[in-house]
Amino acid sequence: MIKIPSLDDIKPLAPGFVVSATVAMAATFLSEHYGTPVMLFALLLGMAFNFLAKDEKCRAGVAFTSSVILRIGVALLGAKITADAVLKLGYGPLLLTVCGVSLTIGFGMLLARFMGLKRDFGLLTGVSVGICGASAALAVASILPRGKDGISERDTIFTVLGVTTLSTLAMIAYPILAQSLDFDDLKAGMFLGATIHDVAQVIGAGYTISDTAGEAATVTKLLRVALLVPVVVAITLLMFHSRRAGRSQRPPFPLFLVGFVVLVAVNSLGLIPEPLRIGLETVSRWALVAAIAALGIKTSLKDIATLGPKALILLVAETFWIALIGLSIILWVV
Repeated sequence: MIKIPSLDDIKPLAPGFVVSATVAMAATFLSEHYGTPVMLFALLLGMAFNFLAKDEKCRAGVAFTSSVILRIGVALLGAKITADAVLKLGYGPLLLTVCGVSLTIGFGMLLARFMGLKRDFGLLTGVSVGICGASAALAVASILPRGKDGISERDTIFTVLGVTTLSTLAMIAYPILAQSLDFDDLKAGMFLGATIHDVAQVIGAGYTISDTAGEAATVTKLLRVALLVPVVVAITLLMFHSRRAGRSQRPPFPLFLVGFVVLVAVNSLGLIPEPLRIGLETVSRWALVAAIAALGIKTSLKDIATLGPKALILLVAETFWIALIGLSIILWVV
């Protein structure tokens, strides 16, 4: 039976939630006026308010925003995807996304172990680079083990900050690369959608070339986003069989993925009215920005600095790796 939260349950969460939402609004304002990724602003502004993470009044609400609101935002991403939009582009985007995502996750985990980093950190960064940047990092971080053998808040913040920065650089460089290789608009769009980390940067890069490239880039990217469901389910099942999970402890199934799948199915059937679909996308975006702001509040720059250069090298290597996969398939297969 689901317990409906009372006013007494909600009141302790209000200060931290309001602070996170305010940081999210400030980040959105700056992003719209200066053309910088909103996730980057949310992170940096959140870190500036790190002192609030130790405040008794704000702590519970910040934790709530970085976990529950995060899951709501990921679930509502399903309103962006339809099966028809994916099928229209044929096998090319499917091949690009499946190969790119699976090989990048595997590469990240192997390279992390080779470099002496935690396997789960390689999994976190690999999924983030392979699927959809900050959103994927937040989704996976919500189910991975925490503590000494697992990941920490600083791992998540570092990953979000790193992929957002690299995605912005790719948004500038990749359209130039695609045109220098004489890709037509369709191939250029598929390449951008298969290799740039965040959705906003994919759209920005695609439409700088043409409308055709922008549409192809968007659909290819959303197909990568759709792979978040099987990937997170697979991670959950692996956790169940892991010794870390314990023989009698079953990891909770990520219910937010059920919402994601239901929304994809309903949206594919055309049952979501356009105003409602736009509203769900808007709520999703705000929820994710607020969640990242809350994560920023919980993490200090000093904590991130302790990760060292190996973590940055891992992210950069994964970024080059998925770009190499995308180029190879576009040049010799599609």
